Amino acid sequence: MTTAVAMLTVAVPAAQAEDMRGRQWYLDAMKADELWKVATGKGVTVAVLDTGVDSTVSELRGKVLPGRNFYDEGGGTGRTDNGDTERHGTNMAIAVAGSGLDGGVKGIAPDAKILPIKIADSFTFGLVNPTTNAIRYAVDNGARVINISFGGGRADEQEARKWQAAVDYAVGKGALIFAASGNTGLEAQDDYPSVARGVVAVGALDTKGKAAEFSNYGAHLALAAPGVDIPGRCSDDKSKYCAFDGTSGASAIASGSAALIWSAHPDWTANQVLRVMMETAGHVGKVPDKYIGYGSIRPAQILLEGKGNPGAPDVNPLLAAQNQAQQSQSPAPQTSPSPDSTGASGTNGPAQEPKKPESAARPEESGFPLWGIAAGAVAIVAVIVGVVVAAGRRNRRA
Repeated sequence: MTTAVAMLTVAVPAAQAEDMRGRQWYLDAMKADELWKVATGKGVTVAVLDTGVDSTVSELRGKVLPGRNFYDEGGGTGRTDNGDTERHGTNMAIAVAGSGLDGGVKGIAPDAKILPIKIADSFTFGLVNPTTNAIRYAVDNGARVINISFGGGRADEQEARKWQAAVDYAVGKGALIFAASGNTGLEAQDDYPSVARGVVAVGALDTKGKAAEFSNYGAHLALAAPGVDIPGRCSDDKSKYCAFDGTSGASAIASGSAALIWSAHPDWTANQVLRVMMETAGHVGKVPDKYIGYGSIRPAQILLEGKGNPGAPDVNPLLAAQNQAQQSQSPAPQTSPSPDSTGASGTNGPAQEPKKPESAARPEESGFPLWGIAAGAVAIVAVIVGVVVAAGRRNRRA
């Protein structure tokens, strides 16, 4: 069964909104303005496997390639130029490559291209055939990075084989796949696609660099990225901005970070990009940790400080670590530098201790505070409208 949570949204028309860049706390933490002097994601295509992408929003003009619709009968391009009432896919694309035009949201890799592939609607995520077909399509059509911002899907033996075959195909073709770990705040053991071998499973961090309460965790978790108070277009009105929490945004930010690194080092393989991301991730203690994996992504360590050894181009560091862990029946050996160097998401403070999730899923979208719009304070009471339960697959939007 697939579930979705609806919340009362508080926002204003985009034309009246304060510059959203000032609300993107994670870009400041990641030293994005300095990063963009080195790399911007140019030359890298990121496939967004999601609900489709609205290429008409200002942040995405000229960035969205023709893609594919594997969800609806009759196919299509994956672009929803007539308006996308479910903004999940659009917001993931913005988090990756938004331009910030007209005071909008800026992505971590603003010059990357987006390949939109529709594999879901508002209520049904994670159908095996559309998504596995989309993975193959993405890599066959030039995507070096594939972002899948959903999680929590169980799979029977046959479905698990299909997932793994598609992932193996993409990894074998030299692509990186990032997937959200899910938002139930529970330990995940068989949630696809994040648990498939070769997928970089991403958990969410809060604004303090701690593992977010809602973020699913487990031995498969590879990295963590900001996933709280991420701004994007509202679901009910694309002219308004909202904030959302979820491992969806964390996965998109990790995908954009990989694109950023790859654009600076176009001769690196996927294995080398992933290796430096793992080696420079912020953490405390042994890794991998089941709440943050190898730690919080820190592209500034790579692009600004030259840290991280790309190593062997043909050895997947994640698979190698997993294989070694299985053989020794103990956690994989630490690959990151000493944990006293930096903090979460590229800050230079102490790395954050993992925080065990304490509660179940939080709503992904909530009212986004637009400070400074008018003099005086306006009290806004956010009211939970309800939980919509729709029949379908047993998967959960992340």
